[in-house]
Amino acid sequence: MIRMHSLVERMIVAIFLAALCLPMIGMMLNLDRDAPSAENRTLAEWPQLRWDEPSLRALPEQLTRYFEDHFAFRQRLVRWQAVVRLRALGVSPSKAVIRGRDGWLFYADDGALEDYASAPPLTDAELEQWRSTLQDTSDWLRVQGIAYAFVISPDKHAIYQEYMPGTIRRAAVSRIDQVVSHLRRHSTVRVLDLRPALLAAKAGERIYHRTDTHWNDRGAFVGYQHIVDALAEDVPALRARARSTFEPVVMRSAGLDLAGMLGLTEVLDEDDLVLVRRRPGMARILEPPHPNRRLMHPRIVTEAPNGGPRAVVFMDSFGAGLVPFLSEDFSRAVYLWQTNMDPLVVMQERPQVVIQEWVGRRLSTLLPYNSVREASAWR
Repeated sequence: MIRMHSLVERMIVAIFLAALCLPMIGMMLNLDRDAPSAENRTLAEWPQLRWDEPSLRALPEQLTRYFEDHFAFRQRLVRWQAVVRLRALGVSPSKAVIRGRDGWLFYADDGALEDYASAPPLTDAELEQWRSTLQDTSDWLRVQGIAYAFVISPDKHAIYQEYMPGTIRRAAVSRIDQVVSHLRRHSTVRVLDLRPALLAAKAGERIYHRTDTHWNDRGAFVGYQHIVDALAEDVPALRARARSTFEPVVMRSAGLDLAGMLGLTEVLDEDDLVLVRRRPGMARILEPPHPNRRLMHPRIVTEAPNGGPRAVVFMDSFGAGLVPFLSEDFSRAVYLWQTNMDPLVVMQERPQVVIQEWVGRRLSTLLPYNSVREASAWR
């Protein structure tokens, strides 16, 4: 019994030492080189050694960070831990992602959770800042004969709240409700609240991604039609394209941005409900020279030989989904990933249409900047 007890102890010690050494050995042999990254961040790089005192003093900490990010089997362990928490324990592995019902994921960061709970509501001073800023923008553009629309793109939780956890209570009046109501009662700004159109469309098909923050092609197309129909009141040459010009296609996709925040893009997947043109489009992307599939770029420029008006679009990530549709209606369109209108860009481009798109959750975390009033002060 004594010998057996001693043998068991030695085996435990051996297993413990092997567990300590295996990641280092695997790292030296590059055994984990084909494992996809399970983290939505930039990992530490190998330190650049310089023979000076500050560099040498920082070297141990830099090596430690590099080893912590790159030791063998780390990515697999991170992914396994996320899978266990999500599927076995029923909790989200990330504070930035809400685990909803029936496999739906929702964004919780950047004020999204607060936007859903609508607490606290916008103050009278904040609502007045919205009104005065957008009214000044609208008036300045109108003087120059430019049609303007302020577009609010609703977050997924505003359209599919039935999949949000029941433990999160939602207030009766949202911040979008406050801003839209205040603008319509106290301004002449053309404000487009896309929620009614999207809520009606979701009865027929899914219009947002399950594993992504954003709307899919079919949701973006609903927004596109609503925007163009509204602008056509001032620019009769505009006419939204019919849904029948597109073929609805289902493509199996790996997990998208919310799955990436969990480190589970290779584990979670979904049906991507895309729209494919029945005939090739006319619009061509001039900038950037090599656009990515999701068009997430700080500046995009398109041109189309259609004789249409010119446009400048100030937008956030939701606006990227509008680019393929809007670009077909304008001879030139400049899309800038910034929420505030820039008078200098407008004067340079001389458009007939300016669209300012703003995702709903940002109404509470980022008040608008009155660029028109600031520009006037510098004259």
